[in-house]
Amino acid sequence: MLQTLYDYFWWERLWLPVNLTWADLEDRDGRVYAKASDLYITLPLALLFLIIRYFFELYVATPLAALLNIKEKTRLRAPPNAILEHFYLTSGKQPKQSGLSGRQVERWFRRRRNQDRPSLLKKFREASWRFTFYLIAFIAGMAVIVDKPWFYDMKKVWEGYPIQSTIPSQYWYYMIELSFYWSLLFSIASDVKRKDFKEQIIHHVATIILISFSWFANYIRAGTLIMALHDSSDYLLESAKMFNYAGWKNTCNNIFIVFAIVFIITRLVILPFWILHCTLVYPLELYPAFFGYYFFNCMMGVLQLLHIFWAYLILRMAHKFITGKELGGIARPETSGQGSTNRKTQFLRKRQFKVWEEGCPLKKTSSAFNGPTATEQ
Repeated sequence: MLQTLYDYFWWERLWLPVNLTWADLEDRDGRVYAKASDLYITLPLALLFLIIRYFFELYVATPLAALLNIKEKTRLRAPPNAILEHFYLTSGKQPKQSGLSGRQVERWFRRRRNQDRPSLLKKFREASWRFTFYLIAFIAGMAVIVDKPWFYDMKKVWEGYPIQSTIPSQYWYYMIELSFYWSLLFSIASDVKRKDFKEQIIHHVATIILISFSWFANYIRAGTLIMALHDSSDYLLESAKMFNYAGWKNTCNNIFIVFAIVFIITRLVILPFWILHCTLVYPLELYPAFFGYYFFNCMMGVLQLLHIFWAYLILRMAHKFITGKELGGIARPETSGQGSTNRKTQFLRKRQFKVWEEGCPLKKTSSAFNGPTATEQ
C-alpha cells in the first residue's frame, strides 16, 4: 500500500511534462540536477536557524535594544486564583460568581491579560532577527540572479526546461530560504501572536510547498525570481517595526511609506504581470499543461490573494498617514469664539496625545502583514 502511494506520488506525469522521466534529470557529464533528496538538509538547517536566532536575539538584538533605550517593563502579576484562571483559559470571559467584587475581577483579568502580552523588547528582538535575515537574503538573492539572462528576459526561464542544471549558488539560496521558512513555522506558536495568525500559517505553508515543489519540478529559475521579489520589501517592514519600538515615529512612518510603495510595485504589479504571466503563458508554448503546471500556479494564486489582502490594509494605513487621520485631530487646535479651548478639551487632548506617544500608526493596524497590533502594548 505504502509503496503504491510512493510510486503514485513520484509518477512522472505529476511532476514533469509529457515524454520526460526522472532518468532525464540524473546527474551526468558534470551537470547537476535538482533532486527531492536535496531538501532533507532543510530540516536540520531550520533547527540551526532557531539556535542562531536565539544567540542573535541574546547577544545582538538585546544590546541594540538597550542602546535604543528599549527595556522590559515591570508588570503586576495577577494573584493566583483557580476559578478565574479556569475562566480565563477556557472562555476568556469573566465569571458571574467568583467570591470577588466586580472591580476586583476586572483588575485580575486586566493583569492576567497583561502577563500574556509580549513585551516591547520581545517584539524588537523578533523584528531585528527578521530584518537581518530578509536583508541578507535579498542581497544574496540579487547576487544569485542579477547576472542570469532570465533576469532580463523572462522567456529564458523556460529555455531548455526541464533539462536545466543547477549551480551551487542556486542550491544554497533555495536551501537557506526553505530552512528559514521552516524555522518560522516551528517558532510561530512561541512568537508574538498577531491578528492574522491564520493567514501567517497559510502563507508559511504555501511558501514551503511552493519552494519545495519548484525544486522537485525544476522550476528553479522561476523560484529564485519569486523569492528575491518577496525579500525586496520584507526587510523594510521589519526595519519600520524596529524604529517604531524604539520610539522613532517619523522614521517609522517614512520607512513604512517606502515599504508600501515597494510592496505594491513588487506584489501587485511585477508578480502578477511579469512572474505569473511567465509561469502561466510561456510554459504552454513548449509543452502541454500537466498537473505540476496547474499545482504551481494555483499555489501562486493563493499567495497573490494574500498579497491583495495585505495590500488593502497597507493602503488603508498609508492613507491615514498621509491625511493625518491617525492623529485624531490632535495637531489641529480647536478654537472657540474667544480663541481658547476649555479645560475639558485640553484634558482630552493630553490623554489622546499620551495614547499617540505610546506607538506610531504602524502599531495600530499593521498586524495583518506581520505588524504589531494596538493591543500588544
